Amino acid sequence: MSTATLTSFSLDHLSCPNCGAGLEGVSLAVSKVQQQIEDLTSQTRILTERAINAVDKWADYEDQIRALRTQIKLQSQTSQSNEPKPQDERPSSIFSGYNFPLFFSSRKSTPQPPPTETSSIASSSKTDLAEELTRERSLRVAAEGKLSESSGEIEELSSQLFTQANEMVAAERRMRAKLESRVEILEKRDIEKKQRLERLESAVQRIERVRGLLASRSKITIS
Repeated sequence: MSTATLTSFSLDHLSCPNCGAGLEGVSLAVSKVQQQIEDLTSQTRILTERAINAVDKWADYEDQIRALRTQIKLQSQTSQSNEPKPQDERPSSIFSGYNFPLFFSSRKSTPQPPPTETSSIASSSKTDLAEELTRERSLRVAAEGKLSESSGEIEELSSQLFTQANEMVAAERRMRAKLESRVEILEKRDIEKKQRLERLESAVQRIERVRGLLASRSKITIS
């Protein structure tokens, strides 16, 4: 049966032709499953947005890590270029009393923090982001699984609903055909009764006319 045929019937007023039970329960179950599907779809959309945000954060952290590594590399190169070159040993009586290595070492720049600490921070950030991304993906997969399961349930319920509706429509058509046949038989009987009644009335009229003729003849004979 087509969908257009089903739309002419209200689910709240349909009932099983065998047991007389209504389809309100099936309609409520379908509505409940549809609500669950809408909720799961909303959750999937939220989890997808979270996963996208996590990927964006991951990309931002990678950019920051690359920038930090570049900065550390530049600082290391700058520090190496600023180190004093060894002075040529020249005999001089004037500067022989000064300790030149100690003097130049005191003018060195402040040492930069070791790159190991920055690398450990970047590695920790990457690990946290990876865990968050994995968790978001697992939640999304679970939500999609629930959505698929709910879709299967509503398809099964819809199939049962259409099957029951088709059976009810077929039963109603059979009952209507029986009623129409019964009405046709009754109409034929009514016509036959009218015809018999007309014949009886005609016979009564003939009998009355005969009686009248007999009565008039008897009066003529007596006179």
